[in-house]
Amino acid sequence: MTDVLAPPARPARPSRAKSDDSYDDVVDMFVALATMPAESHEYRRQRERIVNRCLPLADHVARHFGRRGEGLDDLIQVARLGLMNAVNRFDPDKGPSFIGFAIPTMMGEVRRYFRDYSWSMRVPRRLRELHVQIGRATADLSQRLGRAPTASELSRELGVPHEEIVECLVAGDAYQLDSLDAPRGSDGSGSTRSVADGVGGLDPQIEHITDREAVRTLVSGLPQREREVLHMRFFESMTQSQIAERIGVSQMQVSRILASTLQSLRDHLD
Repeated sequence: MTDVLAPPARPARPSRAKSDDSYDDVVDMFVALATMPAESHEYRRQRERIVNRCLPLADHVARHFGRRGEGLDDLIQVARLGLMNAVNRFDPDKGPSFIGFAIPTMMGEVRRYFRDYSWSMRVPRRLRELHVQIGRATADLSQRLGRAPTASELSRELGVPHEEIVECLVAGDAYQLDSLDAPRGSDGSGSTRSVADGVGGLDPQIEHITDREAVRTLVSGLPQREREVLHMRFFESMTQSQIAERIGVSQMQVSRILASTLQSLRDHLD
């Protein structure tokens, strides 16, 4: 009777292969790789199997950094480059876990990419590295304080001088630059203003740049005495009498030199 009333035994759940989560099978693949000649076709095929086995791991690392302003496709390529470096350098005799070696290698490659290549403008390396530290400290302090931390609070948290924190925060604006055509609200008339509308202004002397450069070339081709007379008159603000005394001629000759030289320059410009 007891056997009749007893509930039927439930079938045991199939256990997941340990290698699916831990990548322990990769170490065995490396052990097999070490027995193959490095120039052989079998060696290349085995190495390719290891890389393909670990590609999901690299993609997971890339997605971890996916919301920091860079395209996911670019980050996947960088993480996979780190994976290749890990495969090339991993030695199963020195460490039993490939994950423990590969993940820091891939994350380091992605962090170097952010540090060295993702800035829109060239910024000193020390500021790029400090920018990463400030980002982490800002998240921790914001959670603790319930608000965004000040530069002084970041300085105390990181043990970095206040001036360097401020310099890095200013430099952080160069991480991603806005397009000059990006909208910046509207003006009083309701028209949309762009970034370019608030950056600088039109140089009133811009039209004279071509003339100045043309005159510079013509003046450099004048005889030495004419160049000296022009320099003394227009750059040293000397009178014709002072120029005449310096070069040992009459004031009238200085007047004729100036007149003929200026006329020659005008003719060439026209």
